[in-house]
Amino acid sequence: MQRVHYYKHSPCLNCSTNPQVPRLDHSVFPLHWWLHSVENHIFAVLRLLFSDRMCWFGFPKLTDLLQQYATSFRDPMMLQPPEWFKAFIYCEAFLQLPFFPVAAYAFLKGGCRWIRTPAIIYSTHVATTLFAILAHILFHDFSKSEHVGPQTLRERLVLLSIYLPYLLIPLLILFTMLCNPHYKHVEKRKRK
Repeated sequence: MQRVHYYKHSPCLNCSTNPQVPRLDHSVFPLHWWLHSVENHIFAVLRLLFSDRMCWFGFPKLTDLLQQYATSFRDPMMLQPPEWFKAFIYCEAFLQLPFFPVAAYAFLKGGCRWIRTPAIIYSTHVATTLFAILAHILFHDFSKSEHVGPQTLRERLVLLSIYLPYLLIPLLILFTMLCNPHYKHVEKRKRK
């Protein structure tokens, strides 16, 4: 099935007036939502909801995977999330996660202008939370943490690079929704 693009020019990445060329931003967005929802379920939400249990529903490999990730990349927020981080995880679970399939559908289908406002809300919310997380990674004193956190600048930058795509993709979504002429809704008023 050929995907039809209803606009000719875009200020976003991979600009093309040729409808045969796939658009980078519209291909990346559904992939982002799928990967983010899988990561959300496995690490964040399950860890938050079942943090008192070492083994989630008989899946010790998930616990081992989380432990290995947190140790390898020195991410104590996943093993012992601060209260503010838990609030972000609740937002992910109950606000963002239901939005993912809707957004993926809208971008895969193409031409859905109604996704503009929800995508702007989503992207600004995620960008705001990620600024707080990235600042915590860069400036927090992890020496007082129960679990090993990043100590050197290099370790902090490695952990930052893991979280950074979750900021960049929402900023790309926001840029697309605000600057792409296809998503700019021009309301025509009827004259009496």
